[in-house]
Amino acid sequence: MLFGNAIIRFKNVALLPTSSAESREDVAGLPVAATPLNVNQPFPPEPPQQQVERAARLISEARNPMILAGNGVVRAGAWKHLADFAEQLNIPVANTFMAKGVTPFRNRTTLASAGLQANDYISCGFSRADVIICVGYDLVEYRPYLWHPTRDRSIIHIDRTQAEVDEHYNVTVGVLGDLKHSLIRIAALTTPHQGHLMRPLREALIEDMNRHSEDSGFPIKPQKIIWDLRTVLELDDMVVCDVGAHKMWMARMFRCELPNTCIISNGFASMGIAVPGAIAAKMVSPDRAVVAVTGDVGFMMNSQEIETAMRLQVAVVILIWNDAGYGLIEWKQMHQFQRSSHVDFTNSDFVKYAESFGAAGYRVTGPGQLQGILKKALAQPTVSIIDCPVDYSENLKLTEQLGNLVCPI
Repeated sequence: MLFGNAIIRFKNVALLPTSSAESREDVAGLPVAATPLNVNQPFPPEPPQQQVERAARLISEARNPMILAGNGVVRAGAWKHLADFAEQLNIPVANTFMAKGVTPFRNRTTLASAGLQANDYISCGFSRADVIICVGYDLVEYRPYLWHPTRDRSIIHIDRTQAEVDEHYNVTVGVLGDLKHSLIRIAALTTPHQGHLMRPLREALIEDMNRHSEDSGFPIKPQKIIWDLRTVLELDDMVVCDVGAHKMWMARMFRCELPNTCIISNGFASMGIAVPGAIAAKMVSPDRAVVAVTGDVGFMMNSQEIETAMRLQVAVVILIWNDAGYGLIEWKQMHQFQRSSHVDFTNSDFVKYAESFGAAGYRVTGPGQLQGILKKALAQPTVSIIDCPVDYSENLKLTEQLGNLVCPI
């Protein structure tokens, strides 16, 4: 190995740089004699009876149990079983961002998404719960210190794999096995709860969701954009949400009745997922409408994939929440420092940009236009891009509202 003019020898062998010709190897072009291994994914075993009984007893004796549903429920195909479990036992359900729609919002036990990292109605529910039943939940979806800061609640972990524990996620009972069977067997041994302490939380959320249905402001408030989008789409249509301020609003206020109809990046949460994600979703489900919900920054990070969609003839709608800035970063700056710094920029003309790819471009220029534009775009057999100005002054209003929230239970 060369260091300056010196040669370091290992076991009496001089390590010198090879020539450029010797160093070029095409690994992908090398011959392979082996054959691919067969995928072997055995089904998880039945949950141990002893753990099923312990979980059932703990839930039966609880005063205010609450369910936190994670994306593992979707992966296991156990969403109907979870909805039946919650309805039968009369236990409210909050979901992580990645598990939106895991129980239908129309169900009386469904609350909303946990993960806003603020004193929201869901946080109020966790603060009143004495037993928290985590089903298909992974710590990366919503860190336990945010929903269990007191570390004094009993936690039941129901999943196919062992819990990853920490000081805020110290499991009282772990039920490991097939999620569907675990939920059925625990429900059969559990005494249903009477009443529903957390129903006022659900009623408050619904009131929030409905409040801006007729709003005529412009630029358009986030709540109104979501209302119009939900009104236009069928219940089994799909939205793929990027990362930004719009993600927080979509997670909180977009109603889902089915899993995998509102896909939200979480965990590492990289910006730019919406456009390529929507293309993939449409290719998997060509008979369903697919909308990429994105901010202007997230859109520009992967907007070159419009060419991919056009070339493959994948008709998706891209709804850009345009605030000419880093909306989520500004939200956090204003909340913490009461001022913003270096978050504003100038966008290109998104309509002309769309047309340069051969896609359809639309711009919302006044109140009352978005629903009509969405319907027109969804009917097109090509990529459609909608430039929608958004009023993110609602961000700080929400922060103030949650800061002054009085728990209704």
